Amino acid sequence: MKIVVLAGGLSTERAVSLVSGTGVCRALRENGHRAILVDLFLGLEEVPADLDTLFDAQDGLCPETKIEVTAPDLDAVRRSRKDQSNRLFGPNVLELCQKADIVFLGLHGQDGEDGRVQATFDLLDIKYTGGGYLASGLAMDKSMTKRMMDSVGIPTAPWKDIPSYTEEDIPALVEELEVPCAVKVVNGGSSIGVSLPDTKEELEQALREMLHYGKHIIVEKKIKGRELTVAVLGDRALPAVEILPTVKEFDYVAKYQNGGAREICPAPITAEEQETMGNLALKLHRALGLEVYSRTDFLLDENGDFWCLEVNSLPGMTPNSLVPKEAKAVGMSYNELCEEIIQQSYRIKRR
Repeated sequence: MKIVVLAGGLSTERAVSLVSGTGVCRALRENGHRAILVDLFLGLEEVPADLDTLFDAQDGLCPETKIEVTAPDLDAVRRSRKDQSNRLFGPNVLELCQKADIVFLGLHGQDGEDGRVQATFDLLDIKYTGGGYLASGLAMDKSMTKRMMDSVGIPTAPWKDIPSYTEEDIPALVEELEVPCAVKVVNGGSSIGVSLPDTKEELEQALREMLHYGKHIIVEKKIKGRELTVAVLGDRALPAVEILPTVKEFDYVAKYQNGGAREICPAPITAEEQETMGNLALKLHRALGLEVYSRTDFLLDENGDFWCLEVNSLPGMTPNSLVPKEAKAVGMSYNELCEEIIQQSYRIKRR
């Protein structure tokens, strides 16, 4: 197949996306596909007259990528595009995607997980991996996901929706909200736009910080417990992973730098706990209308109760990411996982 692996974009998770996309692209080429990596926002400024020839480009146009200790400077990314357009799709991106048999969405965050790219592809009859535009948008919005969890009986921490606030509203919110809590921007990811204040002073600081990411937040009761995550692939749940942070603040830096956490797969939980969590992940996956694969995060408290945090419709897909680790636990290699996602997605009828 001719495959475009679409990555990058203008999300705060841009760097994670590029590392995921590079891993996927190289795996698909090893599988015999004519795969290339394309940056959603930067695109390709100069292309040959025959776009098909790009699918045979050396190393699939994969860049040298790594995840830095700080989130990417998106203003610098914007300035680096020659045409200085604000269009989400960079030069020749849509044209290349229309040439492909399918697009592997290696995107994370707002650019790719919020449904806008999927909606565009549906209108243009472009095949792509993962869930459709509506399911993706619902899963990306933490407020909508929480509503869905409440409606279908999936246990989640008590929460409050704050659809819009300003600096002037912060004193009243500090008085109103209970601590300790979790403050989250509704469309954040990779632990960006998340704060876990224990005191009123920390809550005030968190509310001011969140305004850098957006005005719509949710505030949850903070629940202490073991951090677990479980992926859905097709119609089954994979073995769970337990995440053991080695630092107090499990932020963007800790999540992606060596030593920030230990990840144990399969997680040291009972068969009954695995079944319970897997069934909850499948239930949320289906309730949102997600397809092919997803990853749902949980807390397991000291009473043995599960609390669902959120679902990722396009989870990380670097060779060392959580979903590939879960697939490996059932005997599926990274290359086989990428192939399975392509084949399942290709069979979906979107229209």
